[in-house]
Amino acid sequence: MKLELALPVLGLLLCAADTTAQDNLEFRVVISKTKVTLTCPVPPDTEWKRNEKSVPGAGKEQDYVIEEYESSKHDGEYTCMSGTESLKLLLKAKVCRSCEELEVLTVAGVIIADLLITLGVLILVYYFSKNRKGRVGGSAGVHPKGQKMVRPPPVPNPDYEPIRKGQRDLYAGLQSRGF
Repeated sequence: MKLELALPVLGLLLCAADTTAQDNLEFRVVISKTKVTLTCPVPPDTEWKRNEKSVPGAGKEQDYVIEEYESSKHDGEYTCMSGTESLKLLLKAKVCRSCEELEVLTVAGVIIADLLITLGVLILVYYFSKNRKGRVGGSAGVHPKGQKMVRPPPVPNPDYEPIRKGQRDLYAGLQSRGF
């Protein structure tokens, strides 16, 4: 019974110890157009290797900068070593020469402005279409001015006379059909 309670506690302790040990050991990768900067989390006097081979021109600095990054040449596993500590990073990046970097606020502002303009157009269309609902055909200004003329009802078509109580014999020969 005591072992059942101890296992979850032990698991939580191991997870907490693992996350605290890794908090300070994170690479920082910055990509700007074709420039890629790798920052090693171990202290200065760092040696850089790519695919287990020394990187030419890397020096002993904490940052490794690749000015003209090309996937075919520069993708691979990077290792930074300082004394006894060594950390590895698998780098596969996509860069773009003509890309523009935008801040989050700029993108949010463009989206909000687009929504407001769309809402304004929608309100204008609603307002102007509301005024035209009563008009039927023709153009404005054709109606005679002054007193409105009332049209008489249309003359009924003699082919379609209504059935009156005494005239059932006219329609007696019609049988209902089943569909």
